[in-house]
Amino acid sequence: MRPSLVLALACAPLLGATNEPVKRLEEATAVFSEIMSTPDKGIPRDLLAKAHCIVIVPGLKRAAFVVGGEYGKGYVSCRNKNDGGWSAPGTVRLEGGSVGFQIGGSETDLFMLVMNQRGADKLLSSEFTLGAEGGIAAGPVGRSSTAETDALMRAEILSWSRSRGVFAGVALKGATLRQDLDDNEALYGKKLGNRDIVTSSVAAPPAATKLLALLSQYSSHVGA
Repeated sequence: MRPSLVLALACAPLLGATNEPVKRLEEATAVFSEIMSTPDKGIPRDLLAKAHCIVIVPGLKRAAFVVGGEYGKGYVSCRNKNDGGWSAPGTVRLEGGSVGFQIGGSETDLFMLVMNQRGADKLLSSEFTLGAEGGIAAGPVGRSSTAETDALMRAEILSWSRSRGVFAGVALKGATLRQDLDDNEALYGKKLGNRDIVTSSVAAPPAATKLLALLSQYSSHVGA
């Protein structure tokens, strides 16, 4: 076997690992687009317009090695204070807790909106426990959130999940959400913390272009 071929085969697993965060970012974009393209069943746009940050975890799975919980990786983007646009995405890992998988689904897509600065500060720490360190509530579904309850108004984080085509608000508690420095390095070429990514002028990777465009589209045209 030629040395060049041996080298190519040896590098293939490394390339796959490097591209995994990019592929997951494309999945996050796809699931967000699918949810928001059905206004009567998606995240209310007025809430998205008010949100400080969004977290998308595509394909959250039941994890046998996480006692009584789940495991998944996803992305966080926050509002830029200067222009109100959306930041380059940072990567997150979610472990443990329970999302209450609907109708027996073994995999689900998870969405969270962080509704105030205090919640954003907790989200951008190296890790925090949902529910224990900040109020989290099941988010409303539909075009408008005008039927908000007091619990929703006080919640720092609103959350939803989709499993087997069913999209609904879900009370996600007890899970640990932490930044993933290795995946950030794969996307940006160096180990950046999520706070550095979303609060500075770090350029978004090409794979994030469509997601950021969708976030701008659906958070700007409230009631569209």
